[in-house]
Amino acid sequence: QEQLVESGGGLVQPGGSLRLSCATSGISFSNYNMAWYRQAPGKQRELVASITTRGAANLADPVQGRFTISRDNAKRTVALQMDSLQPDDTAVYYCYARHTAVNINYWGQGTQVTVSS
Repeated sequence: QEQLVESGGGLVQPGGSLRLSCATSGISFSNYNMAWYRQAPGKQRELVASITTRGAANLADPVQGRFTISRDNAKRTVALQMDSLQPDDTAVYYCYARHTAVNINYWGQGTQVTVSS
C-alpha cells in the first residue's frame, strides 16, 4: 500500500527552525518527483518546494533563502529544512509525490507547523 507519512511539525517561535520529513512506502521512490505544499487556515493549498528525481530543487518565492528541500533515494525520504520561520509560515504542510511518466500522485496526511511567540 502506498503511503507518505510526514513528521517533524510543531510549535516554534519566530526566527526558529524546523525540519520536516516525509517517509514513503509502497512506491518506486526514484521514479517520483517530490514536493511540499502547505495550506493555511482559510487559504488555498500552495506549493512550497519541489525536487525532481535527479535532485533539481525549486522553491517558492516566499521561502527562498529560508527553506531547503532534499531527498534521499536510498532511504526513500524527502525533507524540508525550514529556517528563519515567520508567523506567515503557519500552515499544515503536506508531502506530495508525482510519478514522472504516468498520471499517478499521492498525498501525505499533513503535519501542522505553528510559528508563534
